[in-house]
Amino acid sequence: MSTGILASLARLCYRRRRLVVATWIVGVIAVAFAGFGFGAASDNSASGGDSGSARAQSLIEEHFPDQQGDTLTLAIKADNGIDDPAARRTIEAVIADLAASPVTGPVTSPYQDRSLVTADRRIARTTIPLTAAEVSEADVEPLVTTVKEASGDGVTLGLGGKAAEKAETPPQGAAESVGVLAAAVILFIAFGSLVAMGLPIATALLAIVGGIALMKLAGHLAPSPDFTVLIAAMIGLGVGIDYALFIVTRYKESLQNGDEPEAATVTAIATAGRAVLFAGTTVVIALLGLVTMGLRMMTGVAIGASVTVLVTMVAAVTLLPAFLGFTGYRILGMRLPRRARKNRRAPAERWAAVVQRRPLVAAALAGVALLVLAAPALSMRLSLPDASVQPRDRSSYTSHEIVSEGFGPGYGAPLVFATRVDSDADLRPVVDAVRATPGIAYVTPPRISADQQAATFMAYPTTGFQDEATADLVHELRNDVLPAAPGGDGVHIGGPNALAIDSAEEISSRLPLMIAVVLAMSLVLLIALVRSVTIALQAAVMNLLSIGAAYGVLVAVVQWGWFGTALGFPTAMPITTWLPMMMFPILFGLSMDYEVFLISRVREEYERTGDTRAAVARGLARTAKVITAAAAIMIAVFTTSLLGPDISVKQAGFGMAVAVLIDATVVRMVLVPAVMELCGRANWWMPWRRTPSPAAADDVREPVQV
Repeated sequence: MSTGILASLARLCYRRRRLVVATWIVGVIAVAFAGFGFGAASDNSASGGDSGSARAQSLIEEHFPDQQGDTLTLAIKADNGIDDPAARRTIEAVIADLAASPVTGPVTSPYQDRSLVTADRRIARTTIPLTAAEVSEADVEPLVTTVKEASGDGVTLGLGGKAAEKAETPPQGAAESVGVLAAAVILFIAFGSLVAMGLPIATALLAIVGGIALMKLAGHLAPSPDFTVLIAAMIGLGVGIDYALFIVTRYKESLQNGDEPEAATVTAIATAGRAVLFAGTTVVIALLGLVTMGLRMMTGVAIGASVTVLVTMVAAVTLLPAFLGFTGYRILGMRLPRRARKNRRAPAERWAAVVQRRPLVAAALAGVALLVLAAPALSMRLSLPDASVQPRDRSSYTSHEIVSEGFGPGYGAPLVFATRVDSDADLRPVVDAVRATPGIAYVTPPRISADQQAATFMAYPTTGFQDEATADLVHELRNDVLPAAPGGDGVHIGGPNALAIDSAEEISSRLPLMIAVVLAMSLVLLIALVRSVTIALQAAVMNLLSIGAAYGVLVAVVQWGWFGTALGFPTAMPITTWLPMMMFPILFGLSMDYEVFLISRVREEYERTGDTRAAVARGLARTAKVITAAAAIMIAVFTTSLLGPDISVKQAGFGMAVAVLIDATVVRMVLVPAVMELCGRANWWMPWRRTPSPAAADDVREPVQV
């Protein structure tokens, strides 16, 4: 009979199953009421650290309080010109409706200011100030609807601005539901049992609700952006179902081997449950690696997602054994018809034998394939999504297209210059130098603050927000133009475009530190679990290769545009600034999950036989089905993000799905057996003890089983 803390916990949860289930349900309801009712609001504020954009923003906030409010941009295009009587009636009616809203300030009509109209009088724009620093989507949505409904009869109208983009972005919808449905189908195919299908899903869903509610409460200490809920839901659903799947699989095996339900539950938690705790801890440690980036936004994401994973881990080793107490032998019932099995090796074991006959060739081919897939990552560009990459039916995209046509693509990418001044300051040399720079379309006159201590002006580039040339222009202005202009040393460049550039550069500079921290902590944990330095190093290198390949595929699809439209990306675009940084710890942790479940079984076989080749083949055979099902569930959950509206979340879901696919196929099915075959007994090397052998197997503590 299994002993130890986990065995005792499983036995307690099994025998007190009614109390455990009731406690979980009541606890989740209470936490959900508190979290969803009193949780912290999302905080999407980004910072460029101590960059030029951050300094410019600080000066503007300190000396230009009237520039703090958000604005909307009404773009107008009239086929017959805005002076056509019918067009004018439509345009003036829309402007009047927008000005009458309780959340907008005075609106300047393009009929009153000629600078708001193009020379041919076909395109016009106007800025609509919002009266509050924060307006709700419900307040702005009627304005978007008004503008959309007014379009037609030769007049096209679009409403742009961040508030408009958020207001017309539909909710995530049924994407997660599709993921749950896909997981149910995969589990039913894998298990052939309705009960076995339902247990992992029920456990994961209950844990996710509690985890997200706790995440919202934790937001009071570590505010997180609004996309954190979607990311946490994807990760929580994936790992929650996977962890329960591994335990249920072990439970079924024990029943089939003749154990009673209670003994099978205890065995499953003491073996697979222990692996789940190690795997989940690895994911949490990897996620908390984001804290080392020193970015407030990413700290919130790390803590929020970690809380959700922690709850799924606890549910797997407490709630699931209680559920198993209710199912008993019924988990083996209602099975799909199966073809009679012949006495032959499993397909995964035969495949491992094929790889092991030519391990060097297999490892080389797999390694080259991963490097080829990773190659596009060398050209990765980072930016933040703007109106130009939104779906074509959005009013914000229409506004962007009209303004770009009439006033140039740089109108949506203004550069805001800010500096401290004294009473006799003369900014004309700086303004003239900026105006004379190639790539600058127009520069506004400088404006002095009311306290006479700061000045600001704006410059519009000839290229758009997402163009690489705009980033090059910002660097040229900072490195060459401003230092050479009299009085230019103290001028800082800010604005949304400069902020995106600075954030990308800051993230790129800190990424190596985060990777090093995640690698070091994960290696220590894996060495403690598998008791092998060699295997831990193998896992780290293979994980880096699979993540690099996922980055490469993401760049090819999203940035280069290969099949991007078919996958729901409106156009080719740079990778979202925070995405590579966020993807790395998540994917590294998830890859370690599969490593733990596979190597645990391999270790068990090796300590029983002392034959590495046989241990790898049998370990792969015993875990291939469950790892394949787990990976398929994770891929299904992640790819459902492509059904949602958020461009950045789409990128994240697609990138993580690709990484899991690569890890579960190329890495687990080819690289692992090939490399372990090449290393032989060196796989089990530890510096402070000799490599175990069949004779020494009894001296080694019981391995983790799955």
